[in-house]
Amino acid sequence: MAAGRKGSHQVTWPHGTKSTTSNKTASMRSAFHRTAVRAANREIPRAQDGSLPAEWLLAEWPKGAPAPTDYWLSTLPETTPLKELVRIAKIRWRIEHDYRELKTGLGLDHFEGRTWLGWHHHATLVTAAHLFITTLRLTRPKAPGAA
Repeated sequence: MAAGRKGSHQVTWPHGTKSTTSNKTASMRSAFHRTAVRAANREIPRAQDGSLPAEWLLAEWPKGAPAPTDYWLSTLPETTPLKELVRIAKIRWRIEHDYRELKTGLGLDHFEGRTWLGWHHHATLVTAAHLFITTLRLTRPKAPGAA
């Protein structure tokens, strides 16, 4: 908040879902500010000199909003570009898509056993199947049967 809008930078990321004639890639745009912070916590391991590790605090401040609306903490290196920080922060849709595919397409929610070991085996096999499908999708996007 102390940095204000002056410290923000406009960033565009292409992960929207609604394309229009003027925005064919469904790109989204907002102002972001990042600053280095040190989170205070007794459980965080300290450096040799006793200092806490530096992290990035990324804040999104959309146009028209009186204050930032979303915040993320990141331990990525200092050399990470702002655009990359935003891309990773906004990748939630990919996680939700994969989770939905794990549940509905691969049967993650079909386990009816009673033991932790049985659940662990089931989840491991479903995850391996998801890895196989994702690898196929990335290496052979136009393969027969790929929809």
